[in-house]
Amino acid sequence: MKSPLPVNPEHIAILRLSALGDVCNLVPTVRALQRQWPNARITWIIGKGEYSLLAGLSGVEFIVYDKATGLAGMRALWRELSATRFDVLLHMQQAIRASILSLGLKAEVRIGYDKARAKDAQHWFTQYQLAPHPRAHVLESFMDFARLLGVEDDTLEWNMPVPGIAYEEALSLSGEAPYLVINPCSSARIGNKRNWSVEGYASVVEHAWIHHGLKSVLTGGGNPREREMGDQIEALCQPGSVINAIGGTSLKGVLALIDQARAVIAPDTGPVHMANAMRTPTLGLYASNDPNRTGPYLWRDFVVNAYPDAVRAYLHKRVEEVSWGQRVRHPDAMELISAEHVIAKLDSLLADSVPQPPDHSSETGSAHES
Repeated sequence: MKSPLPVNPEHIAILRLSALGDVCNLVPTVRALQRQWPNARITWIIGKGEYSLLAGLSGVEFIVYDKATGLAGMRALWRELSATRFDVLLHMQQAIRASILSLGLKAEVRIGYDKARAKDAQHWFTQYQLAPHPRAHVLESFMDFARLLGVEDDTLEWNMPVPGIAYEEALSLSGEAPYLVINPCSSARIGNKRNWSVEGYASVVEHAWIHHGLKSVLTGGGNPREREMGDQIEALCQPGSVINAIGGTSLKGVLALIDQARAVIAPDTGPVHMANAMRTPTLGLYASNDPNRTGPYLWRDFVVNAYPDAVRAYLHKRVEEVSWGQRVRHPDAMELISAEHVIAKLDSLLADSVPQPPDHSSETGSAHES
């Protein structure tokens, strides 16, 4: 017989290791849990890179698991938590690695996804499953965990921690003039087909510079593909219109850059969700993934959405005929996005959103609150 759901949990565990965008989308669920049970301890088991983004999140104890450490790292984590028993474990990672890790955690109740949303047989590792929520956005799927526990106030709140040194880093890169952040590349995982064209980005940079007086700051990781793409974009742009910071920032520095930016442009990758979390106007570029599921939640009206066209062109189906979350892994999918469409969306986004002064009200730096 399974234990009942806790009415007043004293210690809540969250298991979500990756990725950057996903952990940003999970923060409002953490805030909802904190509002409901302000005295509860919350322990979040998280990935190494993701921790570097969220370090300092108020009211949260982090336990870092580096997936590169494999089973040895899991055993070390189990030893660290051997004397800890959670009232409830929210198993939010749909991966067999995370499910194996969960086996070594002591919890009265384990909650996971419903069968329609679960992957890698995750429902075998949990006692309770979420109620069905067809065609839910990732952020809503996370919030469903709080709702199952009885949380009714699902107001979106992030209050992301950004230390002062990160703003100093951002200022040293961007200068005082207003700017866009463009993060041109998604992650370098095999089969990831989310990158738009160099020429397209260069056209947007030129338009922002000439028509809006905005320089563009390019951000991204330091892998060779991202550096090469940044160099190619910069080579096509007018001098002074672009700052190539790819590979030259910390994650907190990117968060600070995003916080101070006039707008952010990116495909479906971490910075598009970081921008959403900071409430910075966000223009997402989507063709490989459905923005209704993974788009920047607050700015979905400004997404350039070529996903239906990609499904039709490369899967030979209508969106309604493919499974929720189906990806279009064709190398030409993102080419269905035109520079003219992106520029029109950017003009609309800038006209619709009024610049806000920076808010330095949090104890660790600046934060936007709902």
